[in-house]
Amino acid sequence: MSAISQDLSQEDVQLRSAIDRSLRHPVMFFFTSGAAWLAVSLLLGLLSSIKVHSPEFASGWPFLTYGRVFPAHMSAMVYGWACQAGFGTLIWLMARLSRQECKHVGVILTAGHLWNLAVAVGVVSILAGHGTGKPWLDFPSFVWPGMILSYAAITVWSIVQFRCRPAGHVYISQWFLLGALIWFPWVFLTGNVVVHHFGGSPLMAVAVNAWYRSALVLMYFVPVGVAAAYYLAPKVSGRPVYSYSLGIMGFWTLAVVGPWAGMQKLAGVPIPNSLVSIGAAALVLFAIPAITVAVNILRTAGSRNEVVTNSPSLHFTMAGISGLLILGLLGVVMSLEDALRFTQFSMAGYGYEMLALYGFFSMCMFGAIYFIVPRLTRREWLSRRLIRMHFWFSVYGSAFIVLFAIIGGLFQGIGQEDYLQPWIDAASRTHGYAVGTTIAWVFVLISNFFFFIHLGLMWLRLGRRSAHPTLLHSHHPASPHGPEGDVEEILAGRA
Repeated sequence: MSAISQDLSQEDVQLRSAIDRSLRHPVMFFFTSGAAWLAVSLLLGLLSSIKVHSPEFASGWPFLTYGRVFPAHMSAMVYGWACQAGFGTLIWLMARLSRQECKHVGVILTAGHLWNLAVAVGVVSILAGHGTGKPWLDFPSFVWPGMILSYAAITVWSIVQFRCRPAGHVYISQWFLLGALIWFPWVFLTGNVVVHHFGGSPLMAVAVNAWYRSALVLMYFVPVGVAAAYYLAPKVSGRPVYSYSLGIMGFWTLAVVGPWAGMQKLAGVPIPNSLVSIGAAALVLFAIPAITVAVNILRTAGSRNEVVTNSPSLHFTMAGISGLLILGLLGVVMSLEDALRFTQFSMAGYGYEMLALYGFFSMCMFGAIYFIVPRLTRREWLSRRLIRMHFWFSVYGSAFIVLFAIIGGLFQGIGQEDYLQPWIDAASRTHGYAVGTTIAWVFVLISNFFFFIHLGLMWLRLGRRSAHPTLLHSHHPASPHGPEGDVEEILAGRA
């Protein structure tokens, strides 16, 4: 019996190695190009933050005006970094969980280059003054068809792999990955077609734009981030998922409430009040899947405190899941009618979006990258110190960005509601918080400089050769089933 088990284990190791070899180039391409776009986005974010409290900064350069830099910053963050980090994580996770090698690497790489070309054209067009002025849909209308075609070429093979997987159990991660695969093209096509090409009411175009931003977060970034967490928590800790039923409940709750949120941002706008009320109710109900995911992940890995303490992947993943929990609870507060009065047209909305994109999603993607890259390159990370600096600078930087933006936005909203005072009074209320946001952006920029250098060295296969994973504390010995240990795939989804 032990000989049979050993043969099966060896066969499983060989299969995982073959899957990693087949996906090495496309996944590393998405991670490294995404990291490069993250650096661009953070530089633009720092510039836009400076111009909030110092409008005269770089005023002689038309392409560096706030009206161009800020949308370029958000577009680079969403489509350059977040989408590509999601692509790399998604196709690797689906291949691993479906136990299928990738047979179409050339197609995926070609589509990846097309996606990056489209993003580059879009960002340059925004800086040149040809943006549309619609948040998260600022790219010129000729850009999005190439993006949706490249997305289809990148992800269709993941659906094929799932369809051809060995019959049996469907992991929780696969539920969320399938949801993201199907929901992204629906959200992306609806937003771009309606906003750019339908000549209806401009008010409804604004409403669809607001829905699009919320739906892209809830229907793509949340599922991919949660799928990575559901894979890594049991995989690294060596424990099964705390509750499979709780995971499925979280998935279906997200599937039901996610598509309805978004239009609560337009309270007071002359659109049907029912749309605003439904959007607010949906964002309140989003707290349910956020809480179920947080409970499930924390109960899965929380009993192995020494593993969480030593594992870079779980460090970032737990921080990301904590960000998701805060995102769900903050959505409840910001959807209340009294709160909307003060946050609707202020920088508080930016704080909420950065919590979603960086405080939750990016942290989960960093955790996935720290786990996946050594398996693709057959090298280990070079420096524990760089990983620790990346983590702490990211945590503190993103936390202060969100905190300063939301608190400053509340004071800004209070000033805007006081119609007896000049509007400049409302703007002056945010000055100190805008300066604090700029300093926080410096922290985030520094943290990701370390990350980009580290990832680039791994891409060049300059990582150290080692049979043991990179841990945050060198005195803690690694073991095959300890931190970052490659335990059986079955632990990634069973009850």
